[in-house]
Amino acid sequence: MFEFSDSGVTLATLLETRKVNKEGLHPVKVRVTFKRQRSYYSTGKMLSPEEWERLPTAKGKEVKEVRESIQKFSDKIRHEVKDLIKLDQFSFEALNKRLSNATSDTLNTAFNARIEDLNEKGKVSTSDWYKYSLRSIELFAGNKVKFSQVSIDWLRKYEAYLLKEEKSYTTISMYMRALQVIMNEAKEAGIIKATQHPFGKGKYEIPQHEGRNIALTIAQISQIVKHECSSDNEEMCRDLWFFSYLCNGANITDICKLKYSNIRNGEICFYRQKTVAKAKKKKLIHAIITPEMQAIISRWGNQSGKQDDFIFPFLKGSESPTDERRIIKNITHLMNDKMKVLGEKLGIGTISTYTARHSYASVLKRSGANIAFISESLGHNDLKTTENYLASFEQEERIKNAALLTKF
Repeated sequence: MFEFSDSGVTLATLLETRKVNKEGLHPVKVRVTFKRQRSYYSTGKMLSPEEWERLPTAKGKEVKEVRESIQKFSDKIRHEVKDLIKLDQFSFEALNKRLSNATSDTLNTAFNARIEDLNEKGKVSTSDWYKYSLRSIELFAGNKVKFSQVSIDWLRKYEAYLLKEEKSYTTISMYMRALQVIMNEAKEAGIIKATQHPFGKGKYEIPQHEGRNIALTIAQISQIVKHECSSDNEEMCRDLWFFSYLCNGANITDICKLKYSNIRNGEICFYRQKTVAKAKKKKLIHAIITPEMQAIISRWGNQSGKQDDFIFPFLKGSESPTDERRIIKNITHLMNDKMKVLGEKLGIGTISTYTARHSYASVLKRSGANIAFISESLGHNDLKTTENYLASFEQEERIKNAALLTKF
């Protein structure tokens, strides 16, 4: 169905029966083959094998709309392929750049195509980000949002809606950045004109949230470490939080994925999972193993010490990306729950896994450490990121210094 072949490039629209959802439906995809390599592009449509068989000849209104949508999607890819062949520039990279996974008839199907693509690549965390963003958009505007609807005014109304729903500017920024990516791809694919693109300077600018002052002092960290825990679970969560703080503010995903092979010459050396896939320049982070870190490894870690074993026994290495994501989220939730209760007991306030990273950076800054060193140890690619990261943590220092001005 909807097949095409030219200059060694072939297109075929097919029902991918290897994948099935809870309703027993399969995704409809366009397969492009070139030099024995294949790439699949989701149409955003899901059908049963019976519906797929009837699709070419069925006359019902709904089926006709599905057929026309698939045809439109296939035609778009065929048009781009033919154009690239004509220019003698065909490659999957060039085709993907043109299509950018945004060649669907609505914003919703573009989001779903990206979510499916990310899941296939094992990028479950990023997929969740787009999934939550889409859910929010659909609650605001429905499940058939046209690209042409997304104007500057539409975005401002969406932001107002999110504020009314008591979403933080951190959340609003995340949703808007996901939406911006989809709109960028739509522009690249020619679905919208550059003049219709609503994001950018002088148009709609994504709000930049101010970082919360969640960094702890050395005295508060000492309280946490010396606290007598009431259960093994609480002690483990406290110790892992402290390990994160000592390990250059490593997040829980990084900690769960550390292996004994990451230990070299008394240091833990690792790349941040959050940025390693997309960063052009890979930053290897070095964290000295302090006696406190070694004690935590000895207390809660795998005792085999084999190079291929994870330092902490949460993952086995055989999990699917979805299962791996679930395990890490469960550990993170457990730690956040226990640390929140601990923070309330100590009168410190809410403590989370994120607090450890901010506290690591802030304690170093207060101690006079060089910003360049802090930036390197956090895995940031430029000093500006680090400066922005630290900027909002020092209100107490500003208050103290302001008092000096009238200390006659």
